[in-house]
Amino acid sequence: MFEGSFVAIVTPLKNGKVDEAGLRDLLEFQIAGGTNGIVPCGTTGESATLDNEEHHQVISIAVEVCKGKIPVLAGTGSNSTREAIELTQHAQQAGADGSLLITPYYNKPSQEGLYEHFKAVARETDLPIFLYNVPSRTSVNMLPPTVARLARDVKNIVGIKEASGSLIQISEVIDQCGDDFTVLSGDDPLLWPILAIGGKGVISVSANVVPDKVAALCAKAADHKIDEARALHYELMDLNNAMFIETNPVPVKTALALMGKISDELRPPLSHLTDEHLQELKSVLKKYSLI
Repeated sequence: MFEGSFVAIVTPLKNGKVDEAGLRDLLEFQIAGGTNGIVPCGTTGESATLDNEEHHQVISIAVEVCKGKIPVLAGTGSNSTREAIELTQHAQQAGADGSLLITPYYNKPSQEGLYEHFKAVARETDLPIFLYNVPSRTSVNMLPPTVARLARDVKNIVGIKEASGSLIQISEVIDQCGDDFTVLSGDDPLLWPILAIGGKGVISVSANVVPDKVAALCAKAADHKIDEARALHYELMDLNNAMFIETNPVPVKTALALMGKISDELRPPLSHLTDEHLQELKSVLKKYSLI
């Protein structure tokens, strides 16, 4: 269920509120484009500035649109264990298929603190849980022995979104956790290398704009069509880089706005691309015939 291309869906906004119609249209675009699953309320969905009511709203809409079509892996993480439990329980009640839990940010727990945090959340839900390690955002790196310990000790912790940027660390996670544990890439530019060392998919930013291409790369790798998968990796390289010319999700939301999919609205403190980066992004989108 949790393999292939999962899109870290943006949260469209209009006049400071969640744009429900825009979100539904984006979800249908993803389903039609062959995306294997939806991740609402992740970093790309501006989860850090969604209040709990908006968080519930976005996940509920995603479940409603995707039910019976593709799975929803709901972002329910927090730097508060109590809040993470509450968000995860709501996602379960809403009908999500799984939960994605980021490592607590800012308060910088130890490896033991990380272990206890995820164990505490997992025992309060029946949902399959994916850990999410992204040290560049959280200032804490969950190390492979901690991941392996959680995979061994907690039955509903079934995988991890790995965005450490280290193929050595990701290789150690795959080696220590075994084939039943699913490693998903958290970095679009590293998707093909991570698939090559045993990863089983991606939670992708770029899939917001090219769902078919990212899904195809994952499918080709799963079918051991190495030359075709590698070709897609290089085909997507400029687009992947463009999605990170400034802080995510600013470039991808700008791209979707330029494509006519959503309004060009961000939630402060995020701000719009510089003029230089906007022109660079437009050039890349034209190269891919997206605008």
